Amino acid sequence: MFTIHNRILRDGDGTPLILVNAYPVDGRMWTVCAERIAALADEAGLPAFPIWAPDMPGSGLSPAPSDAASGRRAANGSYPDALDRMAESYVELLYRGGYEKAVWAGLSMGGYLVTDLYRLHPETVAGIALCDTMAASDGVGGEARLATSDACEQTDSVEPVMHFAQPADGDSTVKKTPEFIETMTAWIRDQNPAGLAWRQRMTYGRTDLAGVPETVRVPVAVVSGELDPTSNPSVMRPLAERIGGNATFTAIADCGHFSAVEHPDTVAAALVDLVGRVNA
Repeated sequence: MFTIHNRILRDGDGTPLILVNAYPVDGRMWTVCAERIAALADEAGLPAFPIWAPDMPGSGLSPAPSDAASGRRAANGSYPDALDRMAESYVELLYRGGYEKAVWAGLSMGGYLVTDLYRLHPETVAGIALCDTMAASDGVGGEARLATSDACEQTDSVEPVMHFAQPADGDSTVKKTPEFIETMTAWIRDQNPAGLAWRQRMTYGRTDLAGVPETVRVPVAVVSGELDPTSNPSVMRPLAERIGGNATFTAIADCGHFSAVEHPDTVAAALVDLVGRVNA
C-alpha cells in the first residue's frame, strides 16, 4: 500500500466526503472549497459529515511510492499498475478511518483516481464528483507527461511545472489575479520533484477508463470550467450524458481547469447537492 497523508478538514458522522487533489498541487487546494461545503451543508440542514482532503501519493506530505511498490514499469517509464495500487490505498485509508463508503470527489488527476476506484471497488462508493477530468486515456498526447517527469527528475526541481501557476491567453479572470498566482506558486514550490515525476508516470500508465461512466449506479456530479483547455463542457457534458440520469452537470463561466480553487462556491454547491442526493 502507498502511504497517504490524510487532512481532516471537518469531523462528523455519516458518510465522509473525500476530496482528491489535482496535479501539480496537493490536498490544500480543497481547503477553501471545503469551508464553503461545510457552510452550505449546514444551511441546507444536512447532518455534519466528515470532510477529508488527503494528499495524493507523491504530493504534499505523501511520499512518492518507490519504483518497486509502483508495480510494473513500462519501457517508456510509465507505471501501468500504479493507479490501481493507489485506488487500493485510498480504500485502505477509508477502512482505517472506520468507514465502508464515501462520497468521492476528484478534480483532474483526482478524477482518474475516483473513476478507477469505482471500477475496482464500487462497494466503497456512495457518490462521485468528477471535476474537470476525463475517463479516456491520454493517447499520443500523453507523451508530454513523460517529458515532464524526465525534466523534474533531471533538474531535481519544480520548475518544469511552474507554468501551472502562470496565466495564459484565454484563462479565467481568477487565474490572472495576483492572489491566485501567488497561492499556486507557493503550493507548487512545496512539492517534491520526485513526486511530481511519479504522478505523471502513474497517470500516463493508467488503465483506459472510458467504459466506466456507463457502469456508474450512484449519484454523480459532473463539473466543468468553460475555459478549461482540456476538460471544458464539450468534453464533460457528454461524460455526464453517458452516465445518464444519475448525473447532474454544472458548467462554470469564466473558469479554467482548477474549478475548486477558482470558483469554490459553485463547486461547493454542486458537491452539497450531491451529498444531499446520496443521503436521500
